[in-house]
Amino acid sequence: MAAVAGDPDILTDFVTPTMLGGPANITGDYFTFTGFRGYTMPVAAFAATKASAAEFPALNGQSVSYARLVFPPGTVNPPHTHPRAAELLLVVDGALSVGFIDTAGKLYTQDLTIGDMFVFPKGLVHYQNNKGAGPAVALSAFGSAAPGTVSVPVTVFGTGVDDTVLAKSFKTDVPTVQKLKAALTPPPKKP
Repeated sequence: MAAVAGDPDILTDFVTPTMLGGPANITGDYFTFTGFRGYTMPVAAFAATKASAAEFPALNGQSVSYARLVFPPGTVNPPHTHPRAAELLLVVDGALSVGFIDTAGKLYTQDLTIGDMFVFPKGLVHYQNNKGAGPAVALSAFGSAAPGTVSVPVTVFGTGVDDTVLAKSFKTDVPTVQKLKAALTPPPKKP
């Protein structure tokens, strides 16, 4: 028996939030996302602009979403997974080195340039890296309105797993684990 998960099927053409009062009150604006208009290259950090059901409610029930990924030179989208969707990446500017690891532990890598596409299978750990001297931009399509993102470094070192457990798991010492945690744990929010 196989277990599969995905977006639920809907019984209508589209889902409207109850606050909008139903399809009679909807216009084309509801189906338009403008969050990808223009961008400025970040100084030093990778940036993702998402268009999922959370940012674009018209995607609810449609089993699709998108993200624009902007990579300044030398930046990386760290190893992560999308537990509810495969990712189809299209390079639209620059070049990227990408890879994923399958459940048998095999690493698949590829260097991509403008116009190249690469698929990251659902739920597998993957990354993208801009090794070049110029910026890179990619668009990612997902087979879910809410693909989810689980960052491997932040999940492992930024969520409170005991230092001794991590030190033993990674065959290192507690001070090394604490250094990694310090770099990956955001400061507490002020009240």
